[in-house]
Amino acid sequence: MKIKKGDTVEVMTGDNKGKRGEVVRMMPKDGKLVVKGVNIAKKHQKSRRAGRGTATTGIIEVEMPIEASNVKLVGPSGKTTRVNYRIEDGGKKRFSNKLNEELN
Repeated sequence: MKIKKGDTVEVMTGDNKGKRGEVVRMMPKDGKLVVKGVNIAKKHQKSRRAGRGTATTGIIEVEMPIEASNVKLVGPSGKTTRVNYRIEDGGKKRFSNKLNEELN
C-alpha cells in the first residue's frame, strides 16, 4: 500500500465523501485502513469484570475500516494526489504525481 499510518487522507466515495482525517491503523492483507473521525459506527459495549482495566460501557462510537481504494492522500500543499515512487540518491522515495513534490 502506498498510504502509511499517520498520513492525512480524504475520502473520495461513499457516505463520508469529502471528509479528511489521519490514518490510525492499516490492514494491508484486507486492503483497508481506519481513518480518525471517518466511518463511525455505534457499538454496544458490555461491562467486564473488575481488575482487568477500565473499559467504557454502554453505547460507544467506533471508527470502522474503509477500503484503501476509496481514499486519496493529501499532500503538503493541501491538495489530494496519487502516490508513486522514485529512486533518487540510491533510495526509494514517495512522490506526488499531481503536485510534483516529495512526500514523507
